[in-house]
Order: sequence, then structure tokens, then C-alpha cells
Amino acid sequence: MQQHTDIIDKAAMALSGGLMLLGIVGLGIVEVLAGAPYGAAPVTNDAGEIIATPMIDPTIRTGLVIAGLVVLLIYGLYRLATPVDEADAATGHETIAD
Repeated sequence: MQQHTDIIDKAAMALSGGLMLLGIVGLGIVEVLAGAPYGAAPVTNDAGEIIATPMIDPTIRTGLVIAGLVVLLIYGLYRLATPVDEADAATGHETIAD
């Protein structure tokens, strides 16, 4: 049973971390390489015409980060719902604080 939970632990951490890194770092680098504008809103001139927009829609980046957080939430709920094995509890040890 321990090996099964290790696989789930690693998969959840890899998926959530990958989604957040892709949304924040990966697409951020793409935006920097694409050039200005860097903001989430389109750039307009005095007449209100859109003259520049970000290369990657900010809702896509936000969606990736939120998806990573949802994976972590589901993983946390899974860990709360699964009972602790007796063998795992026996290997833990208590430490005495000063």
C-alpha cells in the first residue's frame, strides 16, 4: 500500500507543480520574448483603439495556475480521507522540545 501512495504523492506534486510553473514561468518567458506589452490589459491609444495585446491571454495563464492549485486541493482532500497505515504510524518518532 505504501508504494501506491508514493506514486500518487509524486504524481500530484509533479502535476500541480508543472501546471503552476508552466503558467507562471513558462508563459511569462514567452511574454517577455514576445515583447511589450507586458500587462494583462490591451494597450489603447487616445481614441480608444486597441493597438497592442499580450501574446498569451491572461486568463489562460491564470487558468493554469488555478488548475495547479485545484490539483493540490484535491490531493489534500485525498490525504485527509485516506487512513494512515499502522506501519507508517509506527515508523514515526516523537521529538522532545526544549
